[in-house]
Amino acid sequence: MIQKIFRFIWKLFAGLILFSVLIVVLLNWLSVPCTPLMGIRYLENPDEKIQHNWVPRKDISLHLQLAVVASEDQNFINHNGFDFEAIEKAIEENQEGKRMRGASTISQQTAKNVFLWSGRNWIRKGLEVYFTFLIETFWSKERILEVYLNSIEMGPGIYGAEAAAQHWFNKPASQLTPYEAAAIAAILPNPRRYKANPSSSYIESRKDWIVRQMKNYGKFNFEKREE
Repeated sequence: MIQKIFRFIWKLFAGLILFSVLIVVLLNWLSVPCTPLMGIRYLENPDEKIQHNWVPRKDISLHLQLAVVASEDQNFINHNGFDFEAIEKAIEENQEGKRMRGASTISQQTAKNVFLWSGRNWIRKGLEVYFTFLIETFWSKERILEVYLNSIEMGPGIYGAEAAAQHWFNKPASQLTPYEAAAIAAILPNPRRYKANPSSSYIESRKDWIVRQMKNYGKFNFEKREE
C-alpha cells in the first residue's frame, strides 16, 4: 500500500514536471493570452477593465526595451536568470538598514508574471527559481524580453507595452520616445499607484534617472556586453 502511494506521488510529480516543461516550450512560440495576475486582479476588481494587446517585440520601441533593461536589470544580457552580484548587494544594503531593495531579474519577473501568483512565501520563490531556469533554458533572451514586455502590469488593468502606450500616451508602443519609454519604466515598481502621464515629481525624477541610465548603457542589442 505504501509503495503504491509513493509510486502515485512519484508519477504525479513527474507528470507535473513534464507538463510544466511542455507549457514553457509551447510558449516559446505562442503568445501569452492571460496571466495569473490578470485573473487575481479581476477577482479583486471585477469592474476594472483589462487592457492587454499582444504585439511582437519588433513592434515595441527599442527605447522601451532599453528603458526596462536599464532600470530593472542592466545585466540582463549577461546573466543566466539570476544576478548574484545584485542579490549580494541587496542583502548587504538590507542588513545595513537601508531601504529594502529587490534583486529580481527580468527573467525572474517574467517567470513570476506568466506562471505564478504574487507572494513572498518560500514555495512560490522556489517555483520562481524553477520556472526562471526553464525559460532561460528553452527561450532566447529576445523571447524573454518580448514576453516580459507583453505581460507585466503597467497600470490599473493595463498589461503589456501596447496597452500601456495607448493608455498613457495615445500611441502604439512602436512610436514611444525615450522619455515616454522612461516614464512607463519609472512606474513599474508600483504601477497601480504611480502614473506615467501626467507624472508626479517622484516619477519625473525617476524618469530622468532612467534616461541617464539608458544613455550610459549605450546601444542596445542581444550580444554579450563587456563588464
